[in-house]
Amino acid sequence: MSGRLPPLPRGSTVTVGSFDGVHRGHEAVVREIARRAEAAGRASVLVTFEPHPLEVVNPQAAPPLLTTAAERREILAQLPLDYVLFLRFDRQLASLTPEEFVRGVLLERCAMRELVIGHDHGFGRGRSGDVDTLRRLGAEDGFAVDVVTAVDVGEQHVSSSRIRRAIAGGDLATAARMLGRPYQVSGRVGTGERRGRQLGVPTINLANVPPQKLLPPDGVYAVRVEWRGGRAGGMMNQGPRPTFEDGRRLLEAHLFDFEGDLYGEWVRIEWVERLRDVTRFASAEALRQQLDRDRTRAREVLAASGPASSRGPHA
Repeated sequence: MSGRLPPLPRGSTVTVGSFDGVHRGHEAVVREIARRAEAAGRASVLVTFEPHPLEVVNPQAAPPLLTTAAERREILAQLPLDYVLFLRFDRQLASLTPEEFVRGVLLERCAMRELVIGHDHGFGRGRSGDVDTLRRLGAEDGFAVDVVTAVDVGEQHVSSSRIRRAIAGGDLATAARMLGRPYQVSGRVGTGERRGRQLGVPTINLANVPPQKLLPPDGVYAVRVEWRGGRAGGMMNQGPRPTFEDGRRLLEAHLFDFEGDLYGEWVRIEWVERLRDVTRFASAEALRQQLDRDRTRAREVLAASGPASSRGPHA
């Protein structure tokens, strides 16, 4: 386990969980602990894990991630929290009973006085701990426990699993409503083969997206791209390049109205709308003509979708 907090003489109001996606339901929990902590003069503390617990205890069942470790850290940093404690999830941590986790981590290391959790929270070895366990421990050890009710979008509770299903099925609109922001991917721009430049459509290539990151179905998308000091609309090819006999799954984005060099820059790409399937063209010229049509359509989609979102969660 890793991560340290400073002394908290007035104690803390805590929440704990995986927080993959940092969606609207997660944000409701965070805002509740922030409100309670401020009212009581305590620190607000979010405790979370890296990697996802299932990657350790049952790798075959581990879900694809809505947020990589870097993305989750960035989003959490924008929420009204005093501290975020990242615990390295390993076999030692997985072996703790609910009582050991509460007493050894939440009480001893976080000086917890109040615990606020989501409606579907489970914790401890084998997720054997539940709300009743926590309330029993709270009565024994002197901390309060409260549960934040589910946040609904339409007739469905917001959950990471529902968002994953929406993204995997290409339903980006539902995913965005549940997340509270468009679905995004972040990474560093790497060097490519400059084929786009030869076609008059220069691209940036995301070089280091972790394989655990969930991607929507391959295709050509209207996107927005943000980097330190700038942002632009664009279109992105996600997937192979069959016209060039390249079967690698790539993320290549062409930025509109931008001239410059972003090699080595950390960028964020948000999917806005899928334009078409990845297609094999008879020639590079036929591909170039299609890219011209894609550019026109992507500009229309971006204009109709409104201004670019902020990089973090919003109400």
